[in-house]
Amino acid sequence: MKRWGEAFYDDSAITGETVVEQARIAVIVADRFSHLRYWNAYARRLFGFTGRADPIGASLLDIGVHESDRERASQLARQVLRGRTWEGTFAVVRADAAWMHVRAQAVPMCGEDGAVEGMAIFAYEAMRSGRVEEQYGLLERIGARLAGSLQFDGALKAVAETLVPQFADHCFIDLYDHDRLVRRVSVHAEGWSPPPGTWPDVGQEVRYPERHFAARAMRRLETVTAGDLRHPPGMVDERSARVADQVGLASAVAAPLRARGELLGVLTLALSRLTPRDKTDYDGFDCDLAGAVASRVALAIDNARLFEEERSTALAFQHSLLPRSFPPFDGLSIAHRYVPAKPLEAHGHGIQTQVGGDFYDVVPLSAGRVGIVVGDVEGRGPHAAAVMGQLRAALRAFAQADREPADILRELDEWVRRLGRPDGTGGTWVPSVSCLYMVYDAWSRQLSYANAGHQPPLLIADGEVCELALEVTDSLLGGKARGVPYDEAVYHQADLTLPPGAALLLYTDGLVDRRPVGGEADPRRSLERLHERVYRVADRDVERIADTALASVPGETDDDTALLVVRTHPEELSLREESYPAEAPTVAEARHLAASTFAEWGMDPGQAELACLLVSEIVTNVVIHATPHPVRREFTTEGVRDSGAEAAGFGAGAEDTAEDFSEDWSDLLEELAEEDPGEPDSTFWLRLRRGAESVWVEVFDNDLRLPRIRSAGADDEGGRGLYLVDQLAARWGSRPTPTGKAVWFEIPMKAE
Repeated sequence: MKRWGEAFYDDSAITGETVVEQARIAVIVADRFSHLRYWNAYARRLFGFTGRADPIGASLLDIGVHESDRERASQLARQVLRGRTWEGTFAVVRADAAWMHVRAQAVPMCGEDGAVEGMAIFAYEAMRSGRVEEQYGLLERIGARLAGSLQFDGALKAVAETLVPQFADHCFIDLYDHDRLVRRVSVHAEGWSPPPGTWPDVGQEVRYPERHFAARAMRRLETVTAGDLRHPPGMVDERSARVADQVGLASAVAAPLRARGELLGVLTLALSRLTPRDKTDYDGFDCDLAGAVASRVALAIDNARLFEEERSTALAFQHSLLPRSFPPFDGLSIAHRYVPAKPLEAHGHGIQTQVGGDFYDVVPLSAGRVGIVVGDVEGRGPHAAAVMGQLRAALRAFAQADREPADILRELDEWVRRLGRPDGTGGTWVPSVSCLYMVYDAWSRQLSYANAGHQPPLLIADGEVCELALEVTDSLLGGKARGVPYDEAVYHQADLTLPPGAALLLYTDGLVDRRPVGGEADPRRSLERLHERVYRVADRDVERIADTALASVPGETDDDTALLVVRTHPEELSLREESYPAEAPTVAEARHLAASTFAEWGMDPGQAELACLLVSEIVTNVVIHATPHPVRREFTTEGVRDSGAEAAGFGAGAEDTAEDFSEDWSDLLEELAEEDPGEPDSTFWLRLRRGAESVWVEVFDNDLRLPRIRSAGADDEGGRGLYLVDQLAARWGSRPTPTGKAVWFEIPMKAE
């Protein structure tokens, strides 16, 4: 070609491929399925694949498109394959792990028949040329990144990763912590970091001189640029100034971070020689852009702080309703965990922190027995948490009264009904609650339980993991309607025996209802994973089992999770018991048995003498008051009569009580007439239990009446036995049994 416009047909003419290979812009060709078919040398350098295996044939997403922009890239492909052009910015992670933004234009490639057969993409690194449209694109990207995070540290990190190295080589964010200005972000291009002790690091206090451009920006509440950077951002001394000279700090801009009338801190951006760029100084337009960025950053920081404060308040409320720790229990090791759900996306109402209704507890009962409970209140939010708190308090009260598990669930069912609230249609919404309540006796290893629709715990024993076989499972608390048949309206209980060293993993459904990112929850598969992971640590301690169970099912937590692990000890606990006739001489025999047993167990002599005194008191109480006159219910032609009513202090009023029962008892009387009434059982049992730090004493008899403390007069010879027990024992109480009652007390083995 001799002159412009003339064509030349020299055989040595430069080919189109040669031109494309030498172009200073990335040229990428992909087929209809977004598979890479060609890219030039500049594209390989841009995406960091120089000297690496060529990914020809791989998906375009595999050359470095960031995960946050993959859906955006898919939309690009769909639009171009429909015959349209597209232009925009992508976040890219290069093959060498460097972060950058790429400006791309995509056009369709058509065959001879006009059908779209693929696409051509022309790309270059954004923000290096200083073009205005790219700077506005950066502002859009920052807004999108900030909108995607409500976590404080995540929001700050997103800002820094977006600005460096596209708009700056250095990014600093300093925020006020009360009266101190503290550096919260310090990010530099190319992985560079200042030498220790020169520029303030993250977490260190920053003190700007009065004339420093960052100090002026905060004082004037306006964005300030600086071209003379003899004083670097942060601490000003000879060493920091030398570092600024070495890195070639050339220009900087500082913008105050101000939200809702409050100064939060300052954002500082700086250019240096760390990366090559066409533009080396910030101008007026950059100053305005930095101010716009700072306003968005300040609002995001303020929102993140408010959200974290709200979330911490909600979680503090949730944790205050759950036990933080448990005292040591004889024969049991315990670990517990609570994991809150992730913030809830309430459409039209923003992101909301939600507390839940999952709960667990371990309640000390009489004579070293332990109540174990786990449950889940329907729904999320303050109402569910309030129901959970009231329910747990009620359960503790019922449990410490030594009620049977089935009786406790019946009481809780009525309690839940009272916690209903109007549903807006004139009715009452009653929350449904799943609850599993167990009573464990470490000396007999017997476990009594009642279940209101909760999933069975995992049993970890003899190196195996399986679901605990529960014989009875009844409906949820608050889920039964009044008037249903009796068999469907009551809660049942059953007993089983745990093997030595066995562990129970009790959990709520939030543990297995987790879903992978972008997927659906699969509780069956999650339960299988839980079995597999727990099996690997079956012989480890309860803390390790709890941690493994929480990590066994990955994914997002849309529901909170409560988890409780209890393991029985392999060794047998010391116990001694004996039966005696309810006669006066047996008081001395019972005391002698207690004294010899306490001495054998190594109890302090003073504590043993005190315990023997209390044994004498409760045994004497049984011999004098309970066993000789047991309460028996009699069915007569005149109604129901409780024998021993006069002895109990009812006197003639007992006859009036019989008038309340006017039913015809003739059938029952005929059956009773055929039976030999015999003499009431006049024996009682003395049971002694040894724990790690305490001794429990129990006395069982066949009387239904529970003892109470009397207020004895100054001249009374008796009436002070239970008062002494109440004053001298660490704890004491009584509970009904299937055949009568048990009176018990606890006393430490060592004197305090």
